[in-house]
Amino acid sequence: MKYIGPKVHIDLDRLENNYNLLSKDLQNIPIMATVKANAYGHGAVEVSKRLERLGVRYLAVFTIEEGIELREAGIKTDILIYSKLNNTALNEAKKYNLTLNISSIVDLDYLRDFEGKSLRVHLKIDTGMTRLGVSHYKAETFLKEAAQISSINIEGIYSHFSTGDEGNLSYAKKQLNRFNKVVEIAKKLNIVPSLIHCSNSGAILNLPESRFNLCRVGMLLYGAFPSDEVPQDLSIEPVMTLTAPIVEIRDVKAGTPISYGGAYLTNKDTKIAVVQVGFADGVPRPWYTRGYVKFKNKKFKITGRICMDQLMIDVGSSDIELWDEVTIFGSNSNGTISINKIAKEIESTTYVIVTGIGTRPKKILRSKLKPNQG
Repeated sequence: MKYIGPKVHIDLDRLENNYNLLSKDLQNIPIMATVKANAYGHGAVEVSKRLERLGVRYLAVFTIEEGIELREAGIKTDILIYSKLNNTALNEAKKYNLTLNISSIVDLDYLRDFEGKSLRVHLKIDTGMTRLGVSHYKAETFLKEAAQISSINIEGIYSHFSTGDEGNLSYAKKQLNRFNKVVEIAKKLNIVPSLIHCSNSGAILNLPESRFNLCRVGMLLYGAFPSDEVPQDLSIEPVMTLTAPIVEIRDVKAGTPISYGGAYLTNKDTKIAVVQVGFADGVPRPWYTRGYVKFKNKKFKITGRICMDQLMIDVGSSDIELWDEVTIFGSNSNGTISINKIAKEIESTTYVIVTGIGTRPKKILRSKLKPNQG
């Protein structure tokens, strides 16, 4: 049976190029690659295998289950778990050699009772995100207590910016100042973790002084910028491209309402094509007001509200034909539609777009390497 539907193309060679560009820009400061949420929809196992082959220093996921998935796929690289400590999974963390995020005094209480040895941990400090992490003004007590627990190896200390990808960096700089003070407190207590990290993709570009000796990179690896308020000099390329086929073309008269609510009316006699992809597959519904697809480097306007499974475009008198594949976003021979542009137009983020890809699109991997080479 022939597959007729949306396809998500993952270009691992572009991932490699992006990684190499970032490594050069970071002047070889090691990278912690964030591959949580299925590597932002790109495929955690495939992405991690390629990055491991390139020598990435660390991987990071959100849940312990995500970490176990990578281990069972044969990934040997160090893996940090970002989520709140799951005290019922300490044995699994030890078994699969996963590094735990310690973000509260309560977490330390759980670790005191652990009968195993040498659980690897990174201590998280809240410098102003107000999410996970011990508040910076309680850091000294937290560090002292952590240092007394024999079952853990304090490998890292870190924090997270809340405005590192914004134009106004005053708050991010305040966070950085707070984190620097915590690092100094740790040194005075003779706690010297081998890894200190604070930069995410936005801060790498906006606040180079926050890079320390490890940088957490997510969106930049996947070929998009975290916002439109960061320098965009790096020649990264989108790793993900979404395409879909034309499944019907019909002639319509001027004044014909298109899609739900009749929000779009044709202004002349034209041809409307139905594309087999919708918001259930990851096309942001608000994009219809200004959105378009591309075919042979030509733009075709989305006409009317995007449906769950399909969307319509005005193809006019073009040579577009039934079963032709149009580009929804990404970059291929049809041209480029940047998810940064889409995110800006619909007042969303690139993160929301790439992680919104549904389960139906067929995944197609592109790689110069053989499957067993990553």
